Amino acid sequence: MKRLIALCLLALVACNEEEAKAPPAPVDLTEQALSYFCQMNVLEHGGPKGQIHLDGHAAPLFFAQVRDLVAYLKSPEREADITAIYVSDMGAAQSWADPGKGNWIAAEDAIYVVGAGVAGGMGAPEIVPFAEDAGAAAFIANYGGEVHKLDTIPDDAALGAVDLNMTLETPS
Repeated sequence: MKRLIALCLLALVACNEEEAKAPPAPVDLTEQALSYFCQMNVLEHGGPKGQIHLDGHAAPLFFAQVRDLVAYLKSPEREADITAIYVSDMGAAQSWADPGKGNWIAAEDAIYVVGAGVAGGMGAPEIVPFAEDAGAAAFIANYGGEVHKLDTIPDDAALGAVDLNMTLETPS
């Protein structure tokens, strides 16, 4: 009997530990969502968005461009451990101007189009996330670029200087 009780307690503790490790859910965009780097309202800018949840922080860090989110990830400075990362699924977006307030996908599961020469919400070249290969392929057919996973995005795609003379397209 003592063994059965001990096993039940062990199972309960293991279950509680797993529950505690579950990542926080994505947060829908609101008028209060400010971009981490520039403190501008995220909803006022087109293109895909991102959010990073940090351990011990009640609200996520929002990013007006996925490029900025990737730059943050590649930076050695952090306020706390990252518990979750979400990006807009542009395959589910109404349009570039209206990428959606709640169509988030886990960043590590997304397929990214890099080098398409499209302008993100802050005017810099954008890294465009999709939940499905077909969405990324259709985007590449229209705007160019190449497919990457989050961990293969080249540093210069997020950290490189922006050529102010470069002509960037704003997708429809």
